[in-house]
Amino acid sequence: MGGFSEILWQQQSNLPLLLILQLLPLLGAALVFAFGERSTAVIIGKVVALVELLLAIVATSRINPTLPALQLAERFDLIAYHVAVDGLSLLLILVAALLTLLMTLYGMSRGMISPGRLFAVLLVAEAGLIGMLATVNVAWFAAYSALELWAVVYLLRRWASSRAEIHALSRFIQYQSFGWLLFAAGCLVLGWGHAEATGGHWSFDLFELAATPSQGKFQTAAFYLLFYGLAVRTPLFPLHGWLPNMAQHGLIAVAPALMVGVKVGIYGMFRFVLPLTPTAVAYWQPYIVGFAMAGVFFTAALAFQQTNLRRLLAFAVVSHTSLLVIGVFSLHESGIQGAVLLAANFGLAATGMWFIVGFVFRRTGTTELNELSGLFERIPFLAIAFLVFGLAIVGMPGTPGFDAAHLVLEASIATFGALSTVAAALGNVAAAGFLLWAFQRAFMSPHKQGKGGQDVDRTLPMEYLVCGIALAAILAIGFFTEPWLRLTETASQVAAARYHR
Repeated sequence: MGGFSEILWQQQSNLPLLLILQLLPLLGAALVFAFGERSTAVIIGKVVALVELLLAIVATSRINPTLPALQLAERFDLIAYHVAVDGLSLLLILVAALLTLLMTLYGMSRGMISPGRLFAVLLVAEAGLIGMLATVNVAWFAAYSALELWAVVYLLRRWASSRAEIHALSRFIQYQSFGWLLFAAGCLVLGWGHAEATGGHWSFDLFELAATPSQGKFQTAAFYLLFYGLAVRTPLFPLHGWLPNMAQHGLIAVAPALMVGVKVGIYGMFRFVLPLTPTAVAYWQPYIVGFAMAGVFFTAALAFQQTNLRRLLAFAVVSHTSLLVIGVFSLHESGIQGAVLLAANFGLAATGMWFIVGFVFRRTGTTELNELSGLFERIPFLAIAFLVFGLAIVGMPGTPGFDAAHLVLEASIATFGALSTVAAALGNVAAAGFLLWAFQRAFMSPHKQGKGGQDVDRTLPMEYLVCGIALAAILAIGFFTEPWLRLTETASQVAAARYHR
């Protein structure tokens, strides 16, 4: 890892591009808040989100993905500020920037009250997400995570108007506070272990911690705390209890998208947990993968029992998160690469589906499957988009999930054998079943008299734009996967190298 650190400094950045990526959303949020609810605030919010996406594209174009190094490095020792990126983190930064732009458009399409305040909080959340994906300091990761969690809690509280929504918010705060405290405690254990190994020097920097890894009880304790803290956020079965209620009663699309659209929990696992606690990871790998495989089936079974479309999508999230964890903890370069590509695909597809659920709710006032019918006749574009997003989640050809799922399964075969891989694949088939079942119930079933279907509004231009952009991104990446494979290949090899010497 010391050699890896030396390569890093050969890639030191002259332009603080990553700092700009983190500060621009905060500056935009301040401007939007200053202008209040005037139309200027809405324009600023959308422009800042668009510029942030363009800057993320520029950052991606400025790295050499074949180098085994974190690049565009920036460091300011006075506040332990240390950031750098590779192909894996940049892929998720692109997803974060694109989803934030789509959420600003979504907020306008549904005529939300106080869009200026919504956009300001969205930009604050984006700053937290970009910070988590760029930092190589576990303490800063925890701080950025707290910032993003605050933004989501504010969104849920600001637009909560019923007892069920308040209860969902309470459950969310309980789970996420517990998960964050676990992760923060893990950071302290890492710093303590480093101090013990170096004669009293505390550090939370990835490279310093990896150069002198914690031993014995420190490493085991750090692994437990970091992993379970991230597993709550991800969310991984059986620590997913906060998501179904938030999905059903929270701000329909925005809050779930902020929490699960960008899989920073998965990112934290391969960026910090794998390199900093290798002995504990190798020991607990079979148990983690076992729980993940059980989660694929258990949550798929729960999804089939749901009568609410929002809750069904929540269990779809948990089921597919288990596949991501299987990929990461295969400790194989193909598995890590496939998991990150699958996370990007899943973020776009799941967020697109939540947007469509929001559009349906705006028209019908319900997301209960037994009250929805015949929607394809009135909103065919949204129905087709929902179907494509669902197929993307289960890894159909032509979507990014196809190559990503094959990489995860390839790694699973190499690491765990054919039987476990077949089990994981069957779980994915079950997921296809409940998503297609939901599509048939809501969009294709015959119209029921007096229930959502023939009397709903046609698709609006902004809805075409929101779903059209998400669809274009999904299909473009799906049909032209090679550049994204090149972007993430070397970084995945570096992440897995510690376990295959």
